[in-house]
Amino acid sequence: MGAPTNGDRSPVLVCDNVSRWFGGLHALKHVNISVAKGEVFGLVGPNGSGKTTLVNAITGFYPPQEGKILFEGRQINGLKPYRIAETGIARTFQNVALFKGMSVLDNILMGRHIYMKPNPLASLFYWWWAKKEEIAHRKKVEAVIDLLQLESVRDEHVDVIPLGLQKRVELARALSAEPRLLVLDEPMAGMNQEEKEYMVRFILDAQEALGLTVLIIEHHMDVVTAICDRILVLNNGSMIAEGPPREAIADPQVVEAYIGKQRDAA
Repeated sequence: MGAPTNGDRSPVLVCDNVSRWFGGLHALKHVNISVAKGEVFGLVGPNGSGKTTLVNAITGFYPPQEGKILFEGRQINGLKPYRIAETGIARTFQNVALFKGMSVLDNILMGRHIYMKPNPLASLFYWWWAKKEEIAHRKKVEAVIDLLQLESVRDEHVDVIPLGLQKRVELARALSAEPRLLVLDEPMAGMNQEEKEYMVRFILDAQEALGLTVLIIEHHMDVVTAICDRILVLNNGSMIAEGPPREAIADPQVVEAYIGKQRDAA
């Protein structure tokens, strides 16, 4: 797994006493996490437990009303999502959010948007200035396509490729932003067993090749135990267990959250 072996356990992401509510619904209740550099950290819990709300708080879509979120020591809650992306955080979404009608290559290129600054002079002197920049962006994207083995579909429209490949394209788009923290929201949702195994391999390959820290929401416990160094289990917005996956999953509160209390024998 991806935990650093060189002794560098400095926190990349810290959530300090994070709370978020929507009207009368308290979606996150004083959540604390610290994700170390190079770690694969999992968020686990039943539907509606607050996992995606926490990710949305981290990435700026629904900032917390209480608490602080720090990335590499800098407080980021309060920043707009595109500003947070510029700090070095990229994410994928639970429901595939690709641009329909565009090719795989063009979708992955969209991940470079944070580096593309509109410049009238660059357009005027395209052959000398803008073309050089365009070639540099394409080199980055081609490297990601090679890493995730998407060469065979690079020119296909995303509408016509299978879901498993669409999920891989979304991962590629996030990687093309050159993040230091990669946030994955249920990257295996809707996949069959073979597709899940491929995705696990590609995530770990990318994490190792690019030196990433990974925060992942995942429902499949076989994936969680295979890929995560540590996990946090949420239920009704509260933290109920944290630690190595097998230990946390076996916690009585976690078992109760998933299957309910066992009835006493009659």
